[in-house]
Amino acid sequence: MNHPQRVAVLGAGPMGLAVAYQLARDGHTPVIFEADDRVGGMTASFDFGGLKIERYYHFHCISDAGFLTMLDELGLADRMRWTETKMGYWFDKRLQAWGNPVALLKFKGLSLTAKVRYGLHAFLSTKRKREDWRPLDHIEATGWIRRWVGEEAWRSLWQRLFDYKFYDYSDNLSAAWIWSRIRRIGTSRYSMFREKLGYLDGGSDTLLHGMQQWITDHGGEFRLSTPVTRVVIENGTVRGVETPAGFEAFDKVVSTIPLPFVPRVMPDLPADILAKFSALKNVAVVCVIAKLRKPVTENFWLNTNDDDMDIPGLVEYTNLRPLDQHVVYVPFYMPGEHPKYAEANEVFTDKVRRYLKTINPSLTDEDFIDIRANRYRYAQPICPPGYLESIPPRKLPVHGLWVADTSHYYPEDRGISESIDFGRMMAREVVA
Repeated sequence: MNHPQRVAVLGAGPMGLAVAYQLARDGHTPVIFEADDRVGGMTASFDFGGLKIERYYHFHCISDAGFLTMLDELGLADRMRWTETKMGYWFDKRLQAWGNPVALLKFKGLSLTAKVRYGLHAFLSTKRKREDWRPLDHIEATGWIRRWVGEEAWRSLWQRLFDYKFYDYSDNLSAAWIWSRIRRIGTSRYSMFREKLGYLDGGSDTLLHGMQQWITDHGGEFRLSTPVTRVVIENGTVRGVETPAGFEAFDKVVSTIPLPFVPRVMPDLPADILAKFSALKNVAVVCVIAKLRKPVTENFWLNTNDDDMDIPGLVEYTNLRPLDQHVVYVPFYMPGEHPKYAEANEVFTDKVRRYLKTINPSLTDEDFIDIRANRYRYAQPICPPGYLESIPPRKLPVHGLWVADTSHYYPEDRGISESIDFGRMMAREVVA
């Protein structure tokens, strides 16, 4: 084994934790710096009126090998639970079943031709092998979908999902990236008609705190509420990091913070590299979470297509993970520069009350126990055609410095399992 190295890890989300875990496992000393007061990043939990729950929803698929391997290594595999879940579609002012061939054939408001073309596209996308995505990298997604499914199915089933997730970016996205999202849900099925998704007993905290404890027990250190203000670079070599507490020297530095933060933390990078980071785009999210006395629907995921609702869908989390009360997540995605992102939380929570009562007219104001809004400015990278070439290399032209976030495992969408796999791979590379 190489001599033990002291490595600064920026960010304690799943990728940063995976980097630190693998470094400690291989006999090195990771020191994790996190601006938040807790580990987890977008997977972190908060106190929701006495209920400890994730600020943003998460679920697991049977294909999430990296995540399941980590649970096994931490002795937490027995905390995994699998649930048969349902999908629905709020379309034409009514709630319809969705997500399997029978639901598609029975779907009201769509011609048979549109149904067949939509189903064929979904089927072939799921069957495309994971390694065969590169031909889609330079193809624009909306045109790709429209050629397959036709204008009717595009307008009815796809267009609003794009418009209310990506806004001005919706007609400049990589088909490879959209394909990987279709494929992930498709491969969560254990038959053509049944979908199985997973959750952890205790939520994501079970994994996060398991990793944090293991890292600490094996020599790693955590500096929570301690943002890195600068990565110190001298003569083409990383020297360490500066925080509000001062300078600290390190052999190597691995950053897993969102890429848009990199130019301000590493202003001494070469100008062409800084330009690559500055050119990357992200959308923000205002995610409303509501606690109810009764369910809204029987679905875990509900797509929405309604002129009166500016959302692509909602997630009824307790139809996956049973809790004492019913919990619903309603995400509003938009560019961070969009005027809507500056609106008060009450604007979003009031919309959610109205939307949920529209979908289920039996809901009353008294059924809402609690409702909150959480915000994340860099929630989702925007991946245009040819995105693979625009991602800055994870190994930067500075000795001892690696930088990556969820963009780097494109075309896969951001996910806990993908972050774990990528973080562990990067940790091995750092000390090789």
